[in-house]
Amino acid sequence: MEFKIIKKLESELGRVGVLKTPSGVINTPAFVNVGTKATVKALTPEHIKEIGSQVVLANTYHLYLQPGDELMKEAGGLAKFMNWNGPTMTDSGGFQVFSLGDAWGTSVTKIAQKNPENQPLGGATPKSGKLVEIDEDGVDFRSYIDGSKHRFTPEKSIEIQHNIGADIIFAFDECTSPQANFDYQKEAMDRTHRWAERSLNEHRKLGISEATQKQQALFGIVQGGRFEDLRKESAKVISGMDFDGFGIGGSFDKEDMNTAVAWVNTILPEEKPRHLLGIGEPEDLFGGIQNGVDLFDCVAPTRIARNGTLYTKNGKINILNAKYKNDFSKVDEDCDCALCQNYTKAYLAHLFRSKEMLAGTLASIHNLYFIVNLVEKIRQSILDESFFEFKEEFLGKYNKK
Repeated sequence: MEFKIIKKLESELGRVGVLKTPSGVINTPAFVNVGTKATVKALTPEHIKEIGSQVVLANTYHLYLQPGDELMKEAGGLAKFMNWNGPTMTDSGGFQVFSLGDAWGTSVTKIAQKNPENQPLGGATPKSGKLVEIDEDGVDFRSYIDGSKHRFTPEKSIEIQHNIGADIIFAFDECTSPQANFDYQKEAMDRTHRWAERSLNEHRKLGISEATQKQQALFGIVQGGRFEDLRKESAKVISGMDFDGFGIGGSFDKEDMNTAVAWVNTILPEEKPRHLLGIGEPEDLFGGIQNGVDLFDCVAPTRIARNGTLYTKNGKINILNAKYKNDFSKVDEDCDCALCQNYTKAYLAHLFRSKEMLAGTLASIHNLYFIVNLVEKIRQSILDESFFEFKEEFLGKYNKK
């Protein structure tokens, strides 16, 4: 893997780059489409390519459960298995430590929202029994499918990711809840650092991926929650290890996310790529890129699409609102995606109300096109030296009530 910066954003951490992988080039900054189980829900790889996406990220934990990493190795790796002709990534399974642990059965996400009293909002009452147990050596998971028990250690996560064969993989980490206090955030961060070193050692031991016969790049993950001193400490420790790039993971305060990203990216080596894990709303893309993020991944565009929520230049709309039943205009007049070029709001509203499968496909095509191309426009604005003007113009319309 090679990464080259070709232009920097004046007086800021942002930059435009080119990331070369064994499976192709990624022009950064870039949005990474999430294909959790070797598929972007409701879409074919051909759809993804037509949208303009450059790279797909799959979920190590889910692929380990179904269809199994050994089968994926036999198939020739993730890209060949799903017929994707381009770069691929896999996460480590660390996010499931949070989603199947503290977040299981609640409304808690990795982004902490605050109430008027400036206190973190709580979630719903958890379901009985979290599906993870954490110790120093690793994590015991209970399968959400059949309740069977499985164990991930840093070494096991790397072994699975080598079998899956993505171009870029991540060290095993502990993703924490935004509600975790300082003491636990530090404990989890220190454990993530020890797991990072073990992940790196196992990656070196295994060598090239047997699935693809290609060398994979390994990214280390910075943790520390919403605490400045922990984030900076984690960035220093992880940047001191010989990783090919870095992920910025864990939990954030929504209001302070961009500041937290800047804390980290001021410390991480400038010459290596940085990936902000699980973040992808339009406002966050501008802030992340301005503060030195090169890659983003997020399930939000397709998840909200399947529920009838669509991005437009004037903000989100819910196509199930009654006013769209007889609206024969495009979802977004300035959009060139397959939905906007060929169908009306009224038709899409009909598909959702009729519970037709095509509804989720068309809405997902639109939302991913919107986000992927927004990042491309931000990239071009840095090249054109018009980033701040573009940011002000876009967010002025998008956030207008």
